[in-house]
Amino acid sequence: MFVRRTAAVLAATAVIGAVVAPAASADSSPSPSAALPSGLFGSTDPTYDGVWRQSLALLAQHTVGVRPAEKAVDWLTGQQCANGAFAAYRADAAAACDAKTQVDTNSTAAAVQALAALGGQDDATNKAVTWLKSAQNKDGGWGYMAGGPSDTNSTSVVIGALKAVGEKPASVSKDGKSPFDALLKLSTTCDSEGDGAFAYQPDKKGKLAANADATAAGVTAGMGQGFVAATGYPFDLTGCHALDTPDIATAAGNGADYLAKAMAKTSYLKSALPGAKDQPDYGNTADAVVALSAIGATEAAQKPLTWLEKNSADWAAKSGPAAYAQLIFAAHTSGTDPRHFGGKDLVAQLNATGPAPAAAGASASPSEKKNDEKKDGDSGLGVWWIVGVGLVAGIGVGFLISGRNKKRQL
Repeated sequence: MFVRRTAAVLAATAVIGAVVAPAASADSSPSPSAALPSGLFGSTDPTYDGVWRQSLALLAQHTVGVRPAEKAVDWLTGQQCANGAFAAYRADAAAACDAKTQVDTNSTAAAVQALAALGGQDDATNKAVTWLKSAQNKDGGWGYMAGGPSDTNSTSVVIGALKAVGEKPASVSKDGKSPFDALLKLSTTCDSEGDGAFAYQPDKKGKLAANADATAAGVTAGMGQGFVAATGYPFDLTGCHALDTPDIATAAGNGADYLAKAMAKTSYLKSALPGAKDQPDYGNTADAVVALSAIGATEAAQKPLTWLEKNSADWAAKSGPAAYAQLIFAAHTSGTDPRHFGGKDLVAQLNATGPAPAAAGASASPSEKKNDEKKDGDSGLGVWWIVGVGLVAGIGVGFLISGRNKKRQL
């Protein structure tokens, strides 16, 4: 998620055709926060993550019982195009979207999840879901851009959007294929190097490579869940199980087992970005906690959760609103109090990155942002840094219940 959605940012970059080297990140600093819209969360350049970070922030506030500022919600709804889609960011929301407007499935689906939770936005969410359905691929999945090849991350965030508006993802199909069919095609086999993980996309030769980012997304989506997931029934991880017949529940269980094994020694997922060997990936670790909790592997989720409580404070402070939202989602799904997370109040910290929440029955008060904190979009490494190195890393680099065959309502 973003933070986790590195892959989404990369896809946008591929379309735009711009790649910036890591060394240039310091020179690509965004304009001062004073130049940004007052309703927007975060103080860095929103070009590639404005709608994403806003959506996660609003959804996280709602999840913990905080009423977002009206102008924060208005900013998000104002980003929607007439056809229902959202771009990552539109500096001039008063101008009509045209063929040059780079709308995408991830921004649109994230906005749907936030607006559906807040309520009173049926017109906006209905239009957005209609657009998402129009962008569904023949394999049942979605790519970052409409018409692009399906990937696990994009398909997963759309599944979350469908769940948010009360639709059953399994019933949303194209040419007889549902989103779960797409995820199954992106699930690696037990006897491969992937060991049951999800891949982001097949490589040029059609080979699937395990990707922890995609796996966290695929497990949560395989449970029919979105960013805010419910804790699953107790589920024991018993290794990778062969998919003798297509079964999304088994595929999700295999992915959860992969995540647990990947974090067994370190308690965290390692970054796959070049130059970050053996460095923790805080965002993907938070997403893995959500995935493991959503499937009911609460024991496996506890170790990385405890690690995040002890180690994620600096990362979140540098990364901004989406990072705080990811940690709040992890705390929520695992039954942890986000207001007492490793000695930190995640809710207060999130609130401080955007317009002050609206008091009951009152309009929003002026923005209260921490100008002394260095927020770097949603990654802590800088959006441009991720854009620059991600394509080098290649496709796939990057927010159950008892018994794998028990029926679930999806």
